[in-house]
Amino acid sequence: MSTLYPFLMSPMFDPRPWGTTDLSPIYPNHKFQEKIGESWLTGEQCKIANGPLQGKTLAEVAQQSGRELVGTAAPEADRFPLLLKFLFPAEKLSVQVHPDDAMARTIGQPWGKTECWYVAHARPGAQIGLGLKAGVTRAQFEQAIRENRAEELLNWLNVYAGEMIYVAGGTVHTLGPGSVIVETQQQSDTTYRLYDYGRPRELHLKDGMAAVKESAASGKVLRPASTSLNGSRESRRSALVTAPYFAVDMFDMKDAHEFETTDASGKSSAHILVAIEGCAVVEAMGSQPVTFARGDAVVVPAALGRFTVRPQWTVQFLKASVPGAQAAEPATRM
Repeated sequence: MSTLYPFLMSPMFDPRPWGTTDLSPIYPNHKFQEKIGESWLTGEQCKIANGPLQGKTLAEVAQQSGRELVGTAAPEADRFPLLLKFLFPAEKLSVQVHPDDAMARTIGQPWGKTECWYVAHARPGAQIGLGLKAGVTRAQFEQAIRENRAEELLNWLNVYAGEMIYVAGGTVHTLGPGSVIVETQQQSDTTYRLYDYGRPRELHLKDGMAAVKESAASGKVLRPASTSLNGSRESRRSALVTAPYFAVDMFDMKDAHEFETTDASGKSSAHILVAIEGCAVVEAMGSQPVTFARGDAVVVPAALGRFTVRPQWTVQFLKASVPGAQAAEPATRM
């Protein structure tokens, strides 16, 4: 029988030159002396904050527990498959690209980095740069980088709270200021910086340009309307994205609801819950209840089978997992 239980994760705050000392509205009570760009929630070095495994990293527990933690849908038995993080851009990020799986394997990495961005908050005018404009070639883009005008060749999109953006490996991309993003991605940090507005940071043009795709399935995800949970008018599920590497749903709940770590395919996955607003308790058989609130993440190991989320008044949270059945890339628009 598994000795695992729901893990409350300790966030790792990562300084970035484009970040901010004010992480409101997610962490309004945290004060920082340096600019923080990211809050890592399920990185391999992120630590468990509760229970007998407190202080252990996800990497250590994945090595020890294997499929009991990550589930049978995960690509590797001893590596946690998904990294979730908050992003707090106060300035433009560098223009960058991540390799897809095939490109990653040529440099000795097990997988690439496809990701998605849920827009938790956005000020008026917040934008992202996503992909090259139609007809732009890699050669033209590289020339524009050398001429310090790479921004002109990107698709710039206004973003609004509640949107989900899919960013396939090989897509040139950047974030502008004014939003708070929840990123779900393959567990990889392979990033090639292509252009940085003259900031004195290293560029990776040779490897980066080799990874760039002139067109990809990236864009704003087209989603169905939200549905009620158990016929309740007070609790709803919104299917945000289902893709080859992750499935992410949004839940707005006032009533308790039971979830399963095994999907219709018969395969199981760890589930990651990230609170956007409100507070709830995660309950699983034989485990101590775990309370999580805005900015917190809870990892529910696959071996637990079933768990219940019980709102404390109301809660809005994302739930991410690895789909058991092979999924196509989502339908998107620019």
